[in-house]
Amino acid sequence: MTHSRDRNTVPPSPRNLPGRLAAPEPGWTTSADVVVIGSGIAGLTAALRLKDTLPEGATVLVVTKDRLNAGSTQWAQGGIAAALGPGDTPEQHEVDTLVAGAGACDLDAVRALVREGPEAVRELIALGTNFDHSADGELSLTREGGHHRDRIAHAGGDATGAEIQRALIAAIGRAPEIEVIKRALAVDLLLSGPLGDGGGVAGVTLHVMGEGQRDGVGAVHCRAVVLASGGLGQVFSQTTNPAVSTGDGMALALRAGATLRDLEFVQFHPTVMYLGADSRGQQPLISEAVRGEGAFLVDFEGERFMQGVHELADLAPRDIVAKAIMKRMLETGHPHMWLDARHLGAEFWERRFPTILATAREHGVDPVHDLIPVAPACHYASGGVRTDLWGRSDVPGLYATGEVACSGVHGANRLASNSLLEGLVFSRRIASVLPAELRPWADPAPDVRTMGLIAGDTRRELQETMTARVGVLRTAAGLSDAAAEIDGLVGKGASEIDLESWETTNLVTIARALAGAAAMREETRGSHWREDFPERDDAHFAGHVDVTMRDGLADHVYVPGVATDALA
Repeated sequence: MTHSRDRNTVPPSPRNLPGRLAAPEPGWTTSADVVVIGSGIAGLTAALRLKDTLPEGATVLVVTKDRLNAGSTQWAQGGIAAALGPGDTPEQHEVDTLVAGAGACDLDAVRALVREGPEAVRELIALGTNFDHSADGELSLTREGGHHRDRIAHAGGDATGAEIQRALIAAIGRAPEIEVIKRALAVDLLLSGPLGDGGGVAGVTLHVMGEGQRDGVGAVHCRAVVLASGGLGQVFSQTTNPAVSTGDGMALALRAGATLRDLEFVQFHPTVMYLGADSRGQQPLISEAVRGEGAFLVDFEGERFMQGVHELADLAPRDIVAKAIMKRMLETGHPHMWLDARHLGAEFWERRFPTILATAREHGVDPVHDLIPVAPACHYASGGVRTDLWGRSDVPGLYATGEVACSGVHGANRLASNSLLEGLVFSRRIASVLPAELRPWADPAPDVRTMGLIAGDTRRELQETMTARVGVLRTAAGLSDAAAEIDGLVGKGASEIDLESWETTNLVTIARALAGAAAMREETRGSHWREDFPERDDAHFAGHVDVTMRDGLADHVYVPGVATDALA
């Protein structure tokens, strides 16, 4: 294989990104020892655990961009994976996770996940989460893609995330010592000084959108921030992510000096309901658990095209299924494939997948009688803020957990239903070390980063560029065009300060970092598919692509590593 350029560099972009978001000076100030940004399973678990582990009198503030249940956890259908069933072991879960991660997982992080996972799920049950049980009273477990055991615990059939979210919100309601600020965008971190010279987290600025006691931009002084703000799905035209998933936490961390890792590994869920070429935003997910219960993929001729592609056929890891669907779409010229679940029957659909059934019917498809049109769409960011095994970033006082973080668990492709477990396990880990690491109170230093803001009305153009050039299929030419188009958007400054422009600036910032990482990785691995480099290349790319930002310029560096699936 020949490489057209130095694989350790990405050509610099001609335009500087904003070093911080243009915003009014804070009109109000408050304080808390720890600020948790995000209210899904990762954020609320961190807050609840910190309530019990912090010294007496220490305060926890939860900031959520919308309602407490507006994030991605609420939308999780399939369930949460853990070795809870008879004959299953953490070691078997570890192997399945490493295989799905295509050699890019951190082995120690995976072992922490699978070994601590069962206890963490049991504690979630003790908190009040009502998982489904079989007729004999045992926890009901199912199977999803990439798993060789039934180890997916679910609730309400296909409403697992909603039930977990309900239980966590109820627990927050029983903890009056945890303050919550709703409908608040985290704008930027406040730092006590330069990183590497004793500087670190001193607070965060927020914009509260007209709800509660505070309004407009304010500042929360604190001793630590736990980022649990979710993913970046809205950077693409079609995604399963809710509208709040605009990469705010990743962009905020990058501007503050944190490292982002593995951004190129964006998982496209293979079975998202196809609503037409002009559909935009959040799309209906058809859970992998439907295939786990016996549904299968067919093309327009009725052929089961996953047969022979992988030993698990329709339940192969998500990257393999997504690529198989895309290949068949390209070969046939059709805009989608079909999922056949008609044989499951009306009674089974109504009991096991009532939410998916109702959603499909709302869009004119009855899965009891009809084939479901499906195509891949952006689903999950396996990369994010680089952390160690305890959720620490390289900014002192900044921790990250859940989808915003890159703990090393998911590698190049997340194993189905490991995401809820990751948020649960690593939030517990953060809460176990953070109290002993609380920084002294410090005043924010003058912020010398260059302010800027990109026009909110450029978002549609950005999404179309990312979908066309940085989506499921990638090439050097397409990625180069994407970089140029993104740079063009950077030059379109906002005429006024508003939420749309803040979110769009965050999306453009993450898009720039993601496109550069995808250009550097000249191979196909997991969810990163390069048509011009179709083979996996462990000799050159078994490591990671890290992104930092200096003076508004994204700097991409390849960090060598060893393929971890060889250790499975």
